[in-house]
Amino acid sequence: MAYVQTGRILIAEAMDTQQDSLKPKPAIRAAAFSVHIFTAFGAAIALLAMLEAVREHWAAMFQWLGVALIIDAIDGPIARRLDVKNVQPNWSGDVLDLVVDFVTYVFVPAYAIVASGLLLPVAAPLLGVAIIVTSALYFADLRMKADDNHFRGFPALWNAAAFYLFLLHWPPLWSTLLVAALVVLTFVPFHVLHPVRVVRLRWLTMSLIAIWALLGLYVLEMDFRVGAGVTVALCAIALWISFSDALIRLVRSFG
Repeated sequence: MAYVQTGRILIAEAMDTQQDSLKPKPAIRAAAFSVHIFTAFGAAIALLAMLEAVREHWAAMFQWLGVALIIDAIDGPIARRLDVKNVQPNWSGDVLDLVVDFVTYVFVPAYAIVASGLLLPVAAPLLGVAIIVTSALYFADLRMKADDNHFRGFPALWNAAAFYLFLLHWPPLWSTLLVAALVVLTFVPFHVLHPVRVVRLRWLTMSLIAIWALLGLYVLEMDFRVGAGVTVALCAIALWISFSDALIRLVRSFG
């Protein structure tokens, strides 16, 4: 019996040693966790954007939201490169990403839309509440993305919607109707292009996004005082992102 017990102890020690050897090294774990910290900085950037919004420094607000957008664009590829999900299994990058996205894509832009005077005064607070509530529900919807990585419905990109409201500066009634329409379209099952994850015509999409980014920086530098050509180009890109899938499906149906 003593030999059996000793054998069991040796086997257990060998298994523990093997498991310890399989654990990521501290440097690898630290690198993986730093990606979570990098993602969380998006929420800090949202606070800086909110401070600018409270001061009605709208262009500065959008610049900070642009920084948050860059963080959101690159943290995912870095996380996959470092295998963060497996190296740091106790921390959910998906949950963290949703938290940061909500404040940068929804909460701060919703405040800007409501407080900027772009909407009818009587409708602004109601639509602000509608933006927050419907976006929260959208973020919790497991069907938000189709199998081909298109978004279902308007994907709560209220940072982009706010940017276009400031760019176009329509009469308050028109802007109010546009915001109300986007709130409704959140739950309408049409497909909106995901600029990165949709494979079809990705080269064209990424080229348009690059052009959009350059024009957007120019708009902010000019504090939204730009010519009709820039506005038309930015609106055309937005229409492609929003309706290209429907257009391609329509063309194929005739083919």
